[in-house]
Amino acid sequence: MTATTADGLPAAPAADTAPAAPATAAGLVVENVTVSFGGLSVLDNVSLTSSTGEIVGVIGPNGAGKTTLFNVICGFVRPQEGRVVWRGKQLRHHHPYDLASLGIERTLQGVGLFQGLDALDNVLVGAAPVARSGLFSALFGLWPSSREERRLRDQAMEALDRMGVAEYAARMPSTLPYPVQKRIALARALVSQPALVMMDEPASGLSASDISELAELLGALRSEMGVLIVEHNMDLVMATCDRIVVLDFGKVIATGVPDEIRADPVVTTAYLGEAVESEPADARD
Repeated sequence: MTATTADGLPAAPAADTAPAAPATAAGLVVENVTVSFGGLSVLDNVSLTSSTGEIVGVIGPNGAGKTTLFNVICGFVRPQEGRVVWRGKQLRHHHPYDLASLGIERTLQGVGLFQGLDALDNVLVGAAPVARSGLFSALFGLWPSSREERRLRDQAMEALDRMGVAEYAARMPSTLPYPVQKRIALARALVSQPALVMMDEPASGLSASDISELAELLGALRSEMGVLIVEHNMDLVMATCDRIVVLDFGKVIATGVPDEIRADPVVTTAYLGEAVESEPADARD
């Protein structure tokens, strides 16, 4: 019913000779990634893909390896085996600060906003990768930098407006409700117009109505970029994800569309800790 691990994944081209991936191919390919810390296996032969036009969810119990998987993609953690391929090229020695220039953005479990900056300036921080003026112009206040600042501020306001929080542009994060801060953080990730946005528990701390609105926002992103989310809120996952990858003890135990995952007894066992009912011994003979 559900494929496991790497079954059905497109083969990634060799790193040194790979042509650019075609537009219809997966933008992100995580292939057979294995990570161990001090002899403890955290990820074991994990594979997944993410493409523009789909939302992919990564779920699993606490300690399943979800955050470690995100950290591998982002360059925080180097796998002992396997590889990460982005747009047809293997990412060998990338770092988190390289992500934006690659067209990848990541949001945090919390909000990660700078408390000394207002909402608009927080979003402007995310626009740095698309800035055209150099550091020299910015430092000395030359005209091209001023013009560029106006362009970026307009772009940041558009991102805030898209998230429905433009009215809070001049407010400091500490004065705003948590759900508004979450939207500002998402606007910061989207202002550079990434090809892939990775969201780590976007529904954490939100009410049911906020989660419903978040689901609509995520759905609107589907046609513009790839969306990869780690999430515990199953209502959000089932309502928004086109495909779901389930991790348990560092292994992919199921992958499929929401209805398949919902009906999979192996997934139920992983989440609820219940034994899957088996056939009587005489029925198996």
